[in-house]
Amino acid sequence: MTPVFTVDRFVVADTDALVLLWHECGLSKPWNDPHKDIERKLKDPVGGLFVMHANDSVVASVMLGYDGHRGSIYYLAVHPAYQNQGLGRLLMD
Repeated sequence: MTPVFTVDRFVVADTDALVLLWHECGLSKPWNDPHKDIERKLKDPVGGLFVMHANDSVVASVMLGYDGHRGSIYYLAVHPAYQNQGLGRLLMD
């Protein structure tokens, strides 16, 4: 069955799946708690956190920030099983 991909704003129910995705993509670092990064982003009125679902699974993400002068991209991740299909590019469009 071909997966149905959707891009959605992050919801708290996706937290565990998102942290697992970041770990599987090598983005988790011992000095950086991803749960705290998510908490901070949810309190930040600027930017956003988006996830891509394949059916009901989180397979990609991007976190966006803006400091008043520059935009920043954080946690751009695509699950290894879904890489090389243009999903990261799609998130950036």
